[in-house]
Amino acid sequence: MKNKLIDLTFTVSEKMLTFPSYWHPAVKITRLGHLATEGRETRKIVIGTHTGTHLDAPRHFISGGKSIDRVCLDRCIGPAILITFYGKANEEISLKEIKDKLAGFKRIERLLLRFGWSRHWGKKKYYKGYPYLSEGACRWLVKKGLKLLGMDTPSPDDPKNNRGSNKDSPNHRYFLKRNVALLEYLCNLNKLKGPDVFIMALPLKIKGGDGSPARVVAYDA
Repeated sequence: MKNKLIDLTFTVSEKMLTFPSYWHPAVKITRLGHLATEGRETRKIVIGTHTGTHLDAPRHFISGGKSIDRVCLDRCIGPAILITFYGKANEEISLKEIKDKLAGFKRIERLLLRFGWSRHWGKKKYYKGYPYLSEGACRWLVKKGLKLLGMDTPSPDDPKNNRGSNKDSPNHRYFLKRNVALLEYLCNLNKLKGPDVFIMALPLKIKGGDGSPARVVAYDA
């Protein structure tokens, strides 16, 4: 491969950061097989469908929405646009800011948002005060043909409105209802130059799943 492949995936391990709620289990990895006794190593893994770097399927928020095994992989593999909003915290990314960054792009099928937020990984701050998209920005991106939205934050929603109710996470609901796949908890976006990149995000094929951890890689196109 001519261009360097960049791994955008957080390593899965015990004690890794998970969203602080009962519906996001902590990772548990147990060795079952041992070379000295069973002649091989095997492990049991307990992991949530939204642990670490992962892809949200519509079923995550939408009743009757597509499950992760039915998400078309052509949404998750292909050319993408990488845009940067360094220095943002506790604030909304407006429609004007998104339009300014994407001026000149007629169609936007895959978009990666780089905030530099992955530097907070492993700390409680990771889930507090991250930047998020305005309603207008979400609607405009869908009109531009968006299929995949990736980010180095936990969510495209205001963190103050992301805690578990029938009305929380409006941006999640808007995108997923329109079959836009959401790729969250990315890292190493600083190692890409952009704005033109090629991304590959492959979730596990979990029957009926609402999401899945994914191995995500990209390179400058």
